[in-house]
Amino acid sequence: MLPAARPRTSRPRASRRPPALLLVLAALAAVFALLPLAYLAVRSLERGPGFAWGVVADERTFLLLGRSLGLAAVVVSASLVLGMSLAWLTVRTTLPGARLWSVLATLPLAVPSYVAAFTWLSAFPDLAGFTGAAVALTLVSFPYVYLPVTAALRGSDPAQEEVSRSLGVGPLRTFVRVTLPQLRPAAAGGAVLVALYVFSDFGAVSLMRYDTFTRGIYTSYRASFDRTPAAALSVVLVVMTIALVAVESRTRGRAGHSRTGTGTARPSVAAPLGRWQAPALAWCAAVTAVAVLMPLATLAYWLAVGNSATWDPATLLDTAGTTLGVAAAGAALTTCLALPVGVIAARYRGRTAHLLEQSAYAGHALPGITVALSLVFFAVRYAEPLYQELPLLVCAYAVLFLPVSVAATRAAVLQSPPVLEDVARSLGRSPLRVLREVTVPLAAPGVAAGAALTFVVCMKELPATLMLRPTAMDTLATRLWTETGTGSFAAAAPYAAALILLAAIPSYLLGRHRT
Repeated sequence: MLPAARPRTSRPRASRRPPALLLVLAALAAVFALLPLAYLAVRSLERGPGFAWGVVADERTFLLLGRSLGLAAVVVSASLVLGMSLAWLTVRTTLPGARLWSVLATLPLAVPSYVAAFTWLSAFPDLAGFTGAAVALTLVSFPYVYLPVTAALRGSDPAQEEVSRSLGVGPLRTFVRVTLPQLRPAAAGGAVLVALYVFSDFGAVSLMRYDTFTRGIYTSYRASFDRTPAAALSVVLVVMTIALVAVESRTRGRAGHSRTGTGTARPSVAAPLGRWQAPALAWCAAVTAVAVLMPLATLAYWLAVGNSATWDPATLLDTAGTTLGVAAAGAALTTCLALPVGVIAARYRGRTAHLLEQSAYAGHALPGITVALSLVFFAVRYAEPLYQELPLLVCAYAVLFLPVSVAATRAAVLQSPPVLEDVARSLGRSPLRVLREVTVPLAAPGVAAGAALTFVVCMKELPATLMLRPTAMDTLATRLWTETGTGSFAAAAPYAAALILLAAIPSYLLGRHRT
């Protein structure tokens, strides 16, 4: 009798090579993702290393560096306070309505930074500058800390905290010496996401008229026919983002943060708030008021005071249709490029598969304005008919958001059982036919979810759209930016409301898919 076959897992295969066509398509996607970064570096050195170094070493560059780092430090610190405090209250205490507060704490993710900046600037014009930029960015960024810290608190075993309390250590010292070290990886990862968000943000700092690297790059690009200074500044911004990720990876260390005992972790016992219940509720209500209710109330006010003289419904509908069409095109191209990379990353091991996956993730470290600038240089030099045409804008979306789609595709393929592909191969199907008839249909729901997420982020993208859009084309984001820049808040409000509404629909469907 033959021995029973071992059940197959969804781990990547090491013995097979990817089909040649799939490998070629994945390589093209990787080159597509790396091209803007490579060309930006070449373009910055076009007038020689001395000129580029002169731009980098200029006093204004150091001023922009200090402003960007200062803004990031303030936003990250405030996001850590907001995110970690809300996570602790909603997960580890007897806070009334904890589930509702948890939902409300994630809602700011649906609000683009420039929409938040618009609402605060229109309500409090004196906030323009560093304070306004810090407030707007903090209130849309703190969920990046809240979500991973919440997951860490729910997944951690309370045994170590109970042992500490049983040895006579007070609750505050237990939190500092036991709980915080367990939360450090999650909090650090969220802090890095917030810092990257601040470094790459263009809309909020532009509307608040606060000069950071992104606004400095855009100003340099618009102010002169010589685009080399803008390219050099873009390289500095890319180096900053890469250095931030590298430093976080090095400081993370190899220390273990998981439990070492056997069995499953016990759920934690919610700590009673006692006389702190009222202050805790007040804190949650205050954060919700400034992060969610205030933007909605401001939009409602400007919509109420607006009239036919301030905004045209026909123009709004036309702009919304253009936004949906451009975002759909960007999501379609991004998903097509991500499919071969995601399949190879999920089903095959080896240096080639790893290199292709990491190359596709290059856009994660590229702010939108640097991708736009590199594509402008490339189009003017080598593909002039594409300059300020829709295909170039769609390509920018694909470069920026390819990591989002690759991650979703890889996860979807990993969840589909590879034994079905093996059965198809044993019946004589070619690798590409197996991919078309088995792998892709099984992974289709996850791939579609990734496409929906890509659609949402394409719809909200601002700096690349501003620089690459066709001359007569407007999206909701660019129209909002233009109207707010001239102080026409009533005219800008409908575009902000439409953007939030259109982004909320696929976000809601995506949330239902994942539950």
